[in-house]
Amino acid sequence: MGKIKAVLAGHKRLAILILVLLLGLGGWWKLHQGSSSQPQYQTTTVQKGTIVVTVSGSGNVSTANSAQVTTEASGVVTKIYVQNGDNVQTGAPIAALTLDLEGQQRNAAALASYNSAKDNLYSLQSTMLTKWNTYMGLAQNSTYQKSDGSPNTDNRTLPQFVSPQDDWLAAEATYTNQQNSVTQAALAYQQASPVIYAPISGTVTGLGLQIGSVITAQSNANGGSAAQKIASVVTSATPTVTVNLTEVDEPKVKIGDDATLTFDAFPNKTFTGKVISIDTVGAVSSGVTTYPAVIKLDYTANDILTNMNTQANIITATKSDVLLVPNAAVTTSNGQSTVRMLQNGQEQTVSVETGLASATQTEITSGLSEGDTVITNVLSSGAAGSRSTTSVFGGGGGFGGGGGVRVLRGG
Repeated sequence: MGKIKAVLAGHKRLAILILVLLLGLGGWWKLHQGSSSQPQYQTTTVQKGTIVVTVSGSGNVSTANSAQVTTEASGVVTKIYVQNGDNVQTGAPIAALTLDLEGQQRNAAALASYNSAKDNLYSLQSTMLTKWNTYMGLAQNSTYQKSDGSPNTDNRTLPQFVSPQDDWLAAEATYTNQQNSVTQAALAYQQASPVIYAPISGTVTGLGLQIGSVITAQSNANGGSAAQKIASVVTSATPTVTVNLTEVDEPKVKIGDDATLTFDAFPNKTFTGKVISIDTVGAVSSGVTTYPAVIKLDYTANDILTNMNTQANIITATKSDVLLVPNAAVTTSNGQSTVRMLQNGQEQTVSVETGLASATQTEITSGLSEGDTVITNVLSSGAAGSRSTTSVFGGGGGFGGGGGVRVLRGG
């Protein structure tokens, strides 16, 4: 009798356990069936605002508002004419040296080159004037000039006229080139001079010389003289930067467009400027075409130096008081744009017309109204057999909010 009771009790416990499992499975199935029929959406509302469209580019500072005071001379500083903060004019003396032996040799060589360049200039000038006289003698001859003083264009095409004319033009071009050589030789002589001069007008900064300082000679990779910096002269001009635009972005940019700029050297500062030039010829490197655009900063910045790296965002279009949705809400196919909406908990697809588009937002010109709820992402499709994000044991994975985006369950 006891054994029978024990068996019956065991069967009862087994039946209760089976019932509990069946109830649990039924609840799990119902929960999953319910969730699969109710998709979850990430949504936002259509709002009015301002859209700003930009084109990005990177580059370098092409011209700064300062010039270096340099010298190729070497020796001992014997006189300093200015101090930091002084205003100077182009060619004003900055400091004077007593040249050492190498400095004297460089100075003498530079002077010899300068004198030689001038001698050649005088010789070429004489040749040019001689050929000019020959040409003018022909040009004023009755064969090549009419009685009223106008040129006889037919006869001036003859070789006996063209040849003397070309001789004079060639002599003039050679003389002009030599003038440039004299200017370069004069600058080289000035660089080797015991007196150091200001290259431009402005304010002296960064001058660290003192009486008795020694400036040693510097050489370049080829063994020639190399200049060394001793100070800078800062002007009131604003710096310019050159950034490279892609062939897709170049047509979008116009002269006068505003821009914001950041520099690697100043990561916590933002500068503003305007596009003043666009090189429409462009350059090709490794099969990639870029078009340099020059941006002038809106104000002087003495700490921005030539060749500093910069990133620019050029503002190509802005529009205020327009309807905006996130880019993720818009789907475009075959030229037709659509947006999915939630109305009374039900998903609907509507056709829309779009306007400007930035990196994050799209302007809606028709098809939506302010306050409409649009879908930006489907978090759970609700299809049969889809995986639920909710555990039967309670709890579950949640989705972070932010940016006015809401998570809604359809149905």
